[in-house]
Amino acid sequence: MPCGDIRSKAFVMTTPFHRPQPTIGDRTSAQARAADPRGWAMDNQVRDHLYSVIDARRDIRRYRPDPIDEPTLERILVAAHHGPSVGHSQPWRFIVITDDHLRAQATVMADRCRIEQAQLLDPAAARNLLDLQLEGIREAPVGIVVACDRRVPNQGVLGRATFADSDMWSCAAAIENLWLAARAEGLGMGWVTLFKPDELRSLLGLPDGVETLGWLCLGWPDERPPSPGLERRGWSKRLPLEDVVIYDRWPEEDRPSPVHRLAPDEPVHHIDHADKAAAFTPESGIAVAVSLPTQEGVVAARDAADNLLTPPGSLGLVDQILDRANAIHPDVAADGHLVLVGADHPVTRHAVSAFESHVTADVMHASVQGKGFGTALAQANGFGFSIIDAGVNEPIAGAIMLRPQYPQGDLSTTDALHHSDVLALIEGGETLGSTLPPGLICLGEVGVGNTTVAAALAARLLDVDPAQCIGLGAGADTAMTERKLAVVHAALTRTAAADPDPIAILAGIGGPEFCVLTGILLGATANNRVVVLDGLATTLPAIIAQRLAPGVQSHLIASHRSREAAHGLALAHLGLEPIGDWRLRAGEGAGAVLAAGLLGTVHRGRVMTARTIDPMIR
Repeated sequence: MPCGDIRSKAFVMTTPFHRPQPTIGDRTSAQARAADPRGWAMDNQVRDHLYSVIDARRDIRRYRPDPIDEPTLERILVAAHHGPSVGHSQPWRFIVITDDHLRAQATVMADRCRIEQAQLLDPAAARNLLDLQLEGIREAPVGIVVACDRRVPNQGVLGRATFADSDMWSCAAAIENLWLAARAEGLGMGWVTLFKPDELRSLLGLPDGVETLGWLCLGWPDERPPSPGLERRGWSKRLPLEDVVIYDRWPEEDRPSPVHRLAPDEPVHHIDHADKAAAFTPESGIAVAVSLPTQEGVVAARDAADNLLTPPGSLGLVDQILDRANAIHPDVAADGHLVLVGADHPVTRHAVSAFESHVTADVMHASVQGKGFGTALAQANGFGFSIIDAGVNEPIAGAIMLRPQYPQGDLSTTDALHHSDVLALIEGGETLGSTLPPGLICLGEVGVGNTTVAAALAARLLDVDPAQCIGLGAGADTAMTERKLAVVHAALTRTAAADPDPIAILAGIGGPEFCVLTGILLGATANNRVVVLDGLATTLPAIIAQRLAPGVQSHLIASHRSREAAHGLALAHLGLEPIGDWRLRAGEGAGAVLAAGLLGTVHRGRVMTARTIDPMIR
């Protein structure tokens, strides 16, 4: 060895070298990791518990009203916040909602979308969708909307320049963390995506560039589903693992893979290929106090139904409606009251009705005496009734007078009502509605020519083509229908630039009975009454009332879908499923009274059944 070279074999072998070990971060060495590749695994008990939580996660739809304590809520939000995010961008924002008015408005949006989607499905799938329990938005003590803040340019986040939606995926991963943490805590969670994104963003006041991923219902579950609910209901089933695992490349028929000899099937869908889509506009308006159903009331109504000697929900829509009604006021279906509002319309001068205007007065006179069809049905069911003259050409003796003070217009050339009359008629109706007796409040109307008014209002409120709102009315022919359509077109053209506020719409193309009915709805719902709607002319005031006072829809029952062309669109806009489709065009509240009578009969049967089995329960 050359002189001066201090290295030697002995020196190299005996001098110890220690790997520099960091005091923070990963302190393991490559040697240690190579020696034990499984060394990062948690113990078997932790692993088994994790898989148990994953397997036991469910989409919960029924909740108890008990509150969630703050430490528990914070733990599951922390778990969500620890979710994986592309580029560590953390784009999620958790909006925790406990406000009853926000929940009520969100429920309307979800109900509307549920009905709209059902119209696109094949009949069997549509029935399954409509049967699904969606009361979780009202029942669950906490709602969480996970919003994705997308205001950062894609190029500014590692990984998003190539996969632009990876921020949304990150938020979905946070939702999964939240869901699993909730399950481990014994909480239930349901993910409701039956929303139009823009409507939900508007409801929560989100800025442009912040998008929602639906509404999460969070609370203590009032069900213990052993398997996924949609699987148990026959909507779908879990696919075998081999049907969703592919190796290396998507297989083709001539290039089999180890798992598939054929390319995987398309995911199952239930679309009815008939074009049934309809356009709707978001809710807006000024706030008016409405009495909302409480979480305790919603759950208590369902608890009472569980005591019946019949499977829960066995009466389908009728059970759902009674549970909703009893959440507003227990025993509400034990009685009923018909409110019948009548008025005449100058639009009849355009020959849009097959009947003379005096028919309005004839029916109203008979109704005051209890001999009109609607009032006769009411009496046959043991209901009381109130008759309101909202502007009949011949004042009706014995009726409550709520008449306009200024001359009315014909819609096509002049405004229907003076602005001050609209306000006065709504106020008068609201006062009357606040004094109505307990029980189901059935709405009815009488007015020759008011189907033309209703068609114009429907076209404006629903933002649809007037042709979708006009049908062949009672006794009419096609020539009359064409005149009706021309009048509606003229009215909409004349008021196209007018204020979209509901009050302005009523002044421009409404009618006095529509104003009074709007007020009755506001007054009744503010005083915890449940209102049964009749045809299109009572459903349109409900839309206006809902815009003036979000939450009104919680108190509404749709009795039936009438022959009026726009009635189905109006009910869907409110998120209401009608009890029947009886092809009625009777008016006078006949459909509302028939439905209230049916609900009363079922209610009495439920009460008797509950009393019969009560000793067994104890």
